[in-house]
Amino acid sequence: MRMKSSAALVSAAAVTALVLSACGSEESGGTISGEGSTAQQKAMEHFQVVVADNGGNVLNYTGSGSGDGIAKFLSSDVDFAGSDSPLKDEEIAEAKTRCGGNDAWHIPLVAGPVAIAYNLPGVEGVVLNPTVLAGIFDSKITTWDAPEIAALNPGKELPATPIVPVHRSDSSGTTDNFQRFLQDSAPEAWPYEHDKTFKGQGGSGASKSTGVGDTVKKTAGSVTYVEWGFAEENDLGIAQIDFGVGATELNGETSGKALDAVTFKDPGSKDLIVDTDALYAMQEPGAYPLLLTPYSIVCSAGYEGDVSATLKDSFTVILNDGQDGLAEIGYTPLPAEYKAKLQSTIDALA
Repeated sequence: MRMKSSAALVSAAAVTALVLSACGSEESGGTISGEGSTAQQKAMEHFQVVVADNGGNVLNYTGSGSGDGIAKFLSSDVDFAGSDSPLKDEEIAEAKTRCGGNDAWHIPLVAGPVAIAYNLPGVEGVVLNPTVLAGIFDSKITTWDAPEIAALNPGKELPATPIVPVHRSDSSGTTDNFQRFLQDSAPEAWPYEHDKTFKGQGGSGASKSTGVGDTVKKTAGSVTYVEWGFAEENDLGIAQIDFGVGATELNGETSGKALDAVTFKDPGSKDLIVDTDALYAMQEPGAYPLLLTPYSIVCSAGYEGDVSATLKDSFTVILNDGQDGLAEIGYTPLPAEYKAKLQSTIDALA
């Protein structure tokens, strides 16, 4: 009887272990890795928690800049790249090789406005426009009391403080988009072709979004272009922008209105590249179109193991459960129609 009892206990323990093991494997989920855009870094940190809490997948993301993220993706060091700009033609060909002959797709999972953030003690709500911004970042408008700025700010006491424009020194999709905005909205004042490398003259460079935010915080008279969350984190002044229809304050409502009007370059494609030229040329009352739509660049097919399934599960969780709390960290929650378009692409990953 003692032997039979012991055998029964061993058998029961074995069954229990198998059941617990099976449950644990279901809850542990898969792991995916991404790298790149610092513009979406705070959002990705938020998504890491949401994804882990809703299915148990592990999302690893390193904010190293769009250029580095694309390079890591093309060399198969990460599963997806974070980039504020779409792949260039030569990168598209490289990505197809990396994806085993399959196309890479752009999925704009995050949306967030770019703030024109400044350090000018005692002066709040400075109004600027694209032409003036082009002059500032090309070192042609050099003091805060310049007549071009004064004309946009009647009644404000503007100091003669020298302007220190601060730009990204690293390869940056935010820089690419900001220069595209200037090119689209103030072509006569900004003669440079947009690029991930800053093309304006003069100014001071700093690495990554954290770097430009910190530099402006420490430098009186300075101004930069940086994601909204980093501007607020450093308690910087945020300019109102006159896009052509009056001064527009940056807030969740104005950035959301611009996002509602976003269109894609090829509406029938699963590769969702935003028509940024149309976005940046927008002149809609109450809309703030200086908006980043950073991409998660993925292989449409060709991953090994469970990477594709984990990407699909995690990105779906981000769309459905990851939008709450985004506004508090400087991003714009995605509207329903926009999310539906993204979900269609996510569902098609193979």
